[in-house]
Order: sequence, then structure tokens, then C-alpha cells
Amino acid sequence: MEYEYQFENDNFVVTDDMKSKFDRYGGIIIRNFLSKEEVGHIMKSLESEEFRKYMYGVDDGEGRKAHMNIWNQPGDDITGMVARCDKIVNTCEQLIGGEVYHYHSKLMGKPPKEGGRHLWHQDYGYWYENGCLFPNMMTVFMAMDKCEKINGCLQYLPGSHKCGRIEHHRLGGQFEADTDRVNEIQKHCTLQHAEMNAGDAYFMHCNVLHCSSANLSDKRRWALLCCYNRADNNPVKEHHHPFYTPLIKVRNEDILNCKKNIDVDGKSFMPLGVDKTSLLQTVDDN
Repeated sequence: MEYEYQFENDNFVVTDDMKSKFDRYGGIIIRNFLSKEEVGHIMKSLESEEFRKYMYGVDDGEGRKAHMNIWNQPGDDITGMVARCDKIVNTCEQLIGGEVYHYHSKLMGKPPKEGGRHLWHQDYGYWYENGCLFPNMMTVFMAMDKCEKINGCLQYLPGSHKCGRIEHHRLGGQFEADTDRVNEIQKHCTLQHAEMNAGDAYFMHCNVLHCSSANLSDKRRWALLCCYNRADNNPVKEHHHPFYTPLIKVRNEDILNCKKNIDVDGKSFMPLGVDKTSLLQTVDDN
């Protein structure tokens, strides 16, 4: 795939080719972006009982739930080091063209056999409703488990960000992009499945149309997503995510050096019922 790259820890830089492909396709995939050691260290935090108690379910309109845990501030724990590290933040700033701040992060969980689907949508379909005037925003999707078709990997339409914002409507606990419009766009933008190994990352523009199927396999599918807004795109209305907050970067090695599994006070986890663009529900089993 022409917008796919390999991460080389000592030599990684955003090249002109990466920026060109990001602008053309709305995203780039970087393989081995997180090392096996980093993924294992991050999972110590994500799998902790204290972290998992903030997980909620989002109805997918078919009786299943896509599990989610959302926090607004990165904090000083392991996942905070991920959201603040140079290799993520600097890459986002070079791809989106300016200083960024942490808009929120989330753990997206699809348990075996019952993990719900995510409907076709743009992230900006949600974030537009939050008073963000420009689509100068992006998501870094990092696979924590092997993501493949069988367990509901991400599906996306490369180049669809050039179509602008699509109208969305509510279905279940999610927003769904206009299906007729999506069907027409698929005639021009070829559907891709983001099959990824743990540690691979997809840097995605907020207007890229994407979805994922339900997980009916016996394999769990977890992903860590860090979302960023450009500093000059401060929201114009009060909502459930942060206004511009300067981001204090850390070194890449601080991910593995961090010994704090979870920083509850520093993360500002979103409680049930706060997010008006998603209808969150309690889940019994994460």
C-alpha cells in the first residue's frame, strides 16, 4: 500500500512523501509504531481493574455494544505518556500543519463473540457538533490486539476526507453518516480494511469515512485512540471535551519508563451520560 510505512525508532521523520500521501488519502499507516515492549507495558494499564471500571457500552443498533472508555486529559500515567510522546505529537503536528493539543483519548474494545459494530461515520461528524469550526483534527488509531477482518478491524475509504463533512443522524447510541452519500462515495473511494498487528498505527484525518463490523470471532479486538485538535481551532462552545490546553510533550522512552499504571485524577474520565453525541450504557463484562 503506497501510504504504508515502517517505523524506525532512530531514523523516523515525517517525510514529504508521508505528508503528500496523508493529504491525498486522508491517512497513513505506520507499522511497528509501538514496540512489543511498549504494547505490553500499555496493556498493564488498560487491563487494570481500575481502568476497566470506566468502560461503557455504545449501542450499535443491532443489540450489541461497542465498548469504550474516554478520557479528556492525558495525565501522567502510561497512556498519558503515549498521548504526549514526541513520535505521536510531532507526527500529528507535521501532518495536520500546526501545533496540536490533546482533544481526548479512548480505549475501543470489542469483546469476543459480542463486540458491536461501529457505523459509517467521520470523527468530524461528531466533533462538528462540539463547536469545532474547522476539520483540522485527527485520530491516531493504535492496535493493541491483532486487528483483522474476522474480529471487526477498521474499514475506511481513502480519499473520502476530500468530500467534506457528511450529514449524520443518530442510530442506536451512535451517529451514522448519510448512507446514500456513503454508497456513492464508495464508487470513487475504494473500501480498505485496516488489518493491523499490535503496535501498528493509523494516522487518520477527521473527515475520513470509516466503520467496523461486529466482532463475532473468539478473538478480542482492543485499540487505543488518541485524538488531537489543532491549537488554532479552539471550539466555540462549551462541550464535553477540552478547549485548547497546551500539551507538554515527553520523550518516546518515557512510555516504558513510566511506572504509574493509571492517573485517575489527572485524566478526567468521562462519566456516563456526559457525552451528548454518544449514548453510553453500562457494561457488565469488559
